[in-house]
Amino acid sequence: MSENKDPQKFVYDFTEGNKDLKDLLGGKGANLAEMTNLGLPVPPGFTITTEACKVYLESGQAPKALRDEVSAHLAALEERMGKRLGQADDPLLVSVRSGAKFSMPGMMDTVLNIGLSDASVAGLATQSGDERFAWDSYRRLIQMFGKTVLGVDGDLFEEALEDAKAAKKVTVDTDLAAADLKKLVKHFKKIVQDQAGREFPQDAREQMDLAIDAVFDSWNTDRAKLYRRQERIPGDLGTAVNVCSMVFGNLGPDSGTGVAFTRDPASGHQGVYGDYLQNAQGEDVVAGIRNTVPLADLESIDKKSYDQLMGIMETLENHYKDLCDIEFTIERGQLWMLQTRVGKRTAGAAFRIATQLVDQGLIDEAEALQRVNGAQLAQLMFPRFDDEARTELLGRGIAASPGAAVGKAVFDSYTAIKWSRSGEKVILIRRETNPDDLEGMIAAEGILTSRGGKTSHAAVVARGMGKTCVCGAEDLEVDTKRRRMTVGGKVIEEGDLVSIDGSTGKVYLGEVPVVPSPVVEYFEGRMHAGADDADELVAAVHRIMAYADRVRRLRVRANADNAEDALRARRFGAQGIGLCRTEHMFLGERREMVEKLILADTDDERENALAALLPLQKADFIELFESMDGLPVTVRLLDPPLHEFLPDITELSVRVALAESRKDANENDLRLLQAVHKLHEQNPMLGLRGVRLGLVIPGLFAMQVRAIAEAAAQRKNAKGDPRAEIMIPLVGTVQELEIVREEADRVIAEVQAATGTDLKLTIGTMIELPRAALTAGQIAEAAQFFSFGTNDLTQTVWGFSRDDVEASFFTAYLEKGIFGVSPFETIDKDGVGALVRSAVEAGRATRPDLKLGVCGEHGGDPESVHFFHEVGLDYVSCSPFRIPVARLEAGRAAAQSRGSDSR
Repeated sequence: MSENKDPQKFVYDFTEGNKDLKDLLGGKGANLAEMTNLGLPVPPGFTITTEACKVYLESGQAPKALRDEVSAHLAALEERMGKRLGQADDPLLVSVRSGAKFSMPGMMDTVLNIGLSDASVAGLATQSGDERFAWDSYRRLIQMFGKTVLGVDGDLFEEALEDAKAAKKVTVDTDLAAADLKKLVKHFKKIVQDQAGREFPQDAREQMDLAIDAVFDSWNTDRAKLYRRQERIPGDLGTAVNVCSMVFGNLGPDSGTGVAFTRDPASGHQGVYGDYLQNAQGEDVVAGIRNTVPLADLESIDKKSYDQLMGIMETLENHYKDLCDIEFTIERGQLWMLQTRVGKRTAGAAFRIATQLVDQGLIDEAEALQRVNGAQLAQLMFPRFDDEARTELLGRGIAASPGAAVGKAVFDSYTAIKWSRSGEKVILIRRETNPDDLEGMIAAEGILTSRGGKTSHAAVVARGMGKTCVCGAEDLEVDTKRRRMTVGGKVIEEGDLVSIDGSTGKVYLGEVPVVPSPVVEYFEGRMHAGADDADELVAAVHRIMAYADRVRRLRVRANADNAEDALRARRFGAQGIGLCRTEHMFLGERREMVEKLILADTDDERENALAALLPLQKADFIELFESMDGLPVTVRLLDPPLHEFLPDITELSVRVALAESRKDANENDLRLLQAVHKLHEQNPMLGLRGVRLGLVIPGLFAMQVRAIAEAAAQRKNAKGDPRAEIMIPLVGTVQELEIVREEADRVIAEVQAATGTDLKLTIGTMIELPRAALTAGQIAEAAQFFSFGTNDLTQTVWGFSRDDVEASFFTAYLEKGIFGVSPFETIDKDGVGALVRSAVEAGRATRPDLKLGVCGEHGGDPESVHFFHEVGLDYVSCSPFRIPVARLEAGRAAAQSRGSDSR
């Protein structure tokens, strides 16, 4: 739906928007408007648009018209509520909350209870009839405002709160009386004065304006930028700001706040899922400061509100046709809806929910396919803990985000990052996480907390990232200062190995062995859909994969170099081999034969070395053609520089030097050392390799072509169906390809004549150099197919040596936002992708039937698969374990194209 908006309008009342205006109103504002339109109980309020945020971020100040628009909407809100913001006798209080287009849980700022002051807190106490509530709300405002708006260290407020509880000898803040809270407010105001260099503002409008600016500023905090990079959210969207009249869950036992899901976000099962906390405000639930009760307990606490909430949840799920994540508050028995959004879910839940919604008639198969993605499927293929293994159970928490994670215990984010960068696998253990822990959560294998539930910060962020997470393990006493946790008298120190199971909530001491996931067993043909939970997941995956396979245009091949990998790839659904790297056939015991080829001084020596290699190559290809019978097999002729087949120069030099000192030097070692020095290159990946080897070493490529042709002929004579494709690597000009092809055609003709077969072998090339892409029209005259080698193409386009740069400066480039993601992980559409697109167009202009594929790492990357579909490739090729991911994404790309065409 197109957005019909006035470019001068920066503020929208909740009654003016709808769920399709997320670009303008952010996800929270658009959904608040949608719930208002549905007649659900939403506290009145208004939304400041993302356009206002963009102006603020670009110019450093809010648009000139914004203050007047906010004043007009505030006046309308005050008239509707019958009270003014911050008035002394009966104050209107509001929240100021962030709300970007895409959910960024906990990454940006929120301030509650704006409008309270030394004057109005007494009025709130009188109006509510609860002095403790009023002072509790005031201390919350100063704490949140001080931290988010004035930049005061939040730990100072937390320490003061803990000291107040310790002095009263209580453990939860609800046990603090009004007098205690008055003292705490005084202390909080002193912290603000000392740390911010100014008094806490007593003017309600100043509070609100400063909070709005702070929310705008929070778009560009380090944690928000890091989260956007992690989730690939564009950095230029900005955030909306929602100003909402306050409703209070901290008014006593008949009040409370909670988070609900219309289905279990961890499993996808239908039921009553969520957390509820009596006598609390919303931030208490997601912060995990107090342990919640299950949402189902609300039925016995407040049956009227529970029944109303269940009805609203059903309405929202049917309206959004998806799992909904809902925030609500109950104020003295009155239910209020504060937020809804399509909820984050685990990978398993995504597949289950998609098929459930199809069965309920809410969505069709095409939409179900769009509700899942390759990254989620990849998560489902990770191993799980072995149920039969001997384990030492430490405790059990809430299964917040599934997976099997093993690592060394660490108790702060800094250590998690430091150890992870040193190659250690770590489990981040906290009492509860907060947004400042994001970097540590990203670095860790899994997250374990002793507080919080399925809706805590740790759980929500972990699910979004696909990280294993166990929350609310109450038996574990976490001491972050002493860097240890204790349970049942046992002490786990920092560095001790622990294992956490995000599917069961169990926490184990030591390393628990893992076994293949049921989804991998399904792809391997060892598991079928049944009735238990694992089989239910497999059934959901099977249904969606079957639909993806029906609609996709791109075929999916495997990168495989031997029969074992080829057979596994075929079980995973490969439709051929897109890359067989013949250099892998020259390693191991055969290295000596390659050494003889390199050391050959005469034609006879060289031909003898090639003759020795021929039958071995042929045997390899026979196995490969048998395992892939009836499917295409693209064989790349020798590509890497010859020095890779020789001993390491340092090791060999030492060996020769020691032998010479003993006067028993080995003649072969001396010749090898000479060869190593002769073949030494400053930049070997840009030197004598690929097609250049075939042109300067007579007979090398001819031997390989003969081995392929004879293997294909033998297979064909055995009633098989070999479909070999010969690929020439690193071609930069059509003349190189023409020379090699002429020799290959001659060899193939000889084999056909000798064996009495018609082989129909095709010959093509890899496009992995910029010049090859730019002259693709010429090269297509001599090539029957192109396969884009996007690994090398990325290196040569960017001028990167992958092995060097990923370890040296890629981290800095990602942190500075130069890369959103590594160009070796997802194809650089603007640079490398532009060359691919132009080569496709030029190649097909010359040869309309030109077969086109890709065989770099990008062939299994979800985002890249969509690009390859868009530019018109015929297939992608990837490692065997990425084949299901590529199949799924090829189907999603086709379904999206159909949807776009139909619109």
